[in-house]
Amino acid sequence: MPCSGCPQTDSSPASNQAGIDESAMLETLQDRAASFFTKYSHPKTGLIADSNKPESPASIAAVGMGIASLVVAAERGFIARSQSLQMVTRAVRTLWEASQGSDVDATGYNGLLYHFLDCATGKRAWKSEVSTIDTALLVVGAFVGAAYFDRDTGEERELRELVDRLYRRVDWNWALNGALTFSHGWTPEKGFLEYRWQGYDEALILYLLALASPTFPIPPESYQAWTESFSWKSIYGHEVLYAGPLFIHQYSHLWIDFGEIQDASMREHQSNYFQNSRIATLIHQEYGRLNPLRFDACCGCCWGLTATDGPGPATMMVDGIERTFFDYCARGAPFGPDDGTIAPWVAIASLPFAPEVVLPAIEHLTHLGVANCGHFGFETSFNRTFVDASGKKGWVSAWNFGLNQGPVVIMVENYRTQMIWNLLKKCPYISTGLKRAGFSGGWLT
Repeated sequence: MPCSGCPQTDSSPASNQAGIDESAMLETLQDRAASFFTKYSHPKTGLIADSNKPESPASIAAVGMGIASLVVAAERGFIARSQSLQMVTRAVRTLWEASQGSDVDATGYNGLLYHFLDCATGKRAWKSEVSTIDTALLVVGAFVGAAYFDRDTGEERELRELVDRLYRRVDWNWALNGALTFSHGWTPEKGFLEYRWQGYDEALILYLLALASPTFPIPPESYQAWTESFSWKSIYGHEVLYAGPLFIHQYSHLWIDFGEIQDASMREHQSNYFQNSRIATLIHQEYGRLNPLRFDACCGCCWGLTATDGPGPATMMVDGIERTFFDYCARGAPFGPDDGTIAPWVAIASLPFAPEVVLPAIEHLTHLGVANCGHFGFETSFNRTFVDASGKKGWVSAWNFGLNQGPVVIMVENYRTQMIWNLLKKCPYISTGLKRAGFSGGWLT
């Protein structure tokens, strides 16, 4: 069920329309997305706001993605290399020097960091948890900064030393809380959270960093326990390691080139994590083309379900069909939940996996008019089926988020030059973590 103007009218992959300057299009996407991190990096602490909502705290995962995005911005000439170095160092120094301990307003505990921090002070915000996955995303982003700023100057040596200290301080073993798989986090009020990182999810990078730790390494059995909880499914003729929201198939791939390297789980299924993410991308595109729930605008060039804002919560009749709309929700394909909310950024972040379907999606979304959210490029999410209180059809998220902008900058660069992947191939901690997890082949050999 293609939307108006969509060239995708059959099951074959869409192709880039003639006359489009791909390089210029991607350069503009990166420049606009990277500007989020220059605008919302606090001038004193370097911490990066979670979103452009008023009074938004910093997100440590957004700081990690921001560091990598500022590296790309320097390499692309969007900002000066010296400015990038200054901003990156400021953030890393803040996190290294900030308080660690059981106080409710500390910055972290046992080397891990709170999910949300006050941008100006670095203290815990929103009574958030010490987060295992967000600490990992911060650390691996800092690794990118350390790998890029490799000159023999006092400033760049200082950054590399701070990043190494930050990583060595993290007590990953404590975060296992006596089991093999990681707890999601901990709070001083209630202790460890009940949920654990098991089942296929974005925690691949978390386990790899923890395996490689020179100070508090987790045992290889932890990684094995995580992979043993995987669920493989047959969808649209593909065998895939399943996770519904598309971001899960991307977050660890921001940092590591998983093409041609395999762990035991992937060897058993004659696949690799890169190929699996490609299949997941094609499943999302095919789900958009089929549009089984008949949402407006969804088609083979307008797709991408993930964890994002939405227009709900609300239930209403729309064109004779009762629809339920969600607010923030982890939407997924093809098993849902799905309320017709599309996140353009998550389609863009699959560019290295399946450019033949992502490039037409970028073009189509541009023509659809969702490509100019303030200064930062595409809207975070939109829904063309939702009807507001005035009876007007259509909803657009009012906000932008660092966790959406970072993957655009990073994955477009990985598609264009493999820059982030290549930087981290030089990081000994990354190769150590992969080898301890049982990866072999490809660039590891």
